[in-house]
Amino acid sequence: MRGFFLTLLIAVGLAGCGENTPVQTVDWYKQHDSERKAMVAKCKASPGELATSPNCVNAQQADNEKANARRGWLTPGAVDLDKK
Repeated sequence: MRGFFLTLLIAVGLAGCGENTPVQTVDWYKQHDSERKAMVAKCKASPGELATSPNCVNAQQADNEKANARRGWLTPGAVDLDKK
């Protein structure tokens, strides 16, 4: 019984250690240039730690879409493979 409570206490303690950074969308990053540039720079400075975080992925996608729009390229939409 004592081991169970110790395990439960450790699990609850570790659950509270997560990062509470809100996740921003691609559209949000497209509208907020300074935040997007700062996030992309932060992600490039620490790729092993942050490259797959949702904010890094969204900021990089927004950066790519803005760069493509400046070049006049179209952003391809998703393909619906179930559509006949």
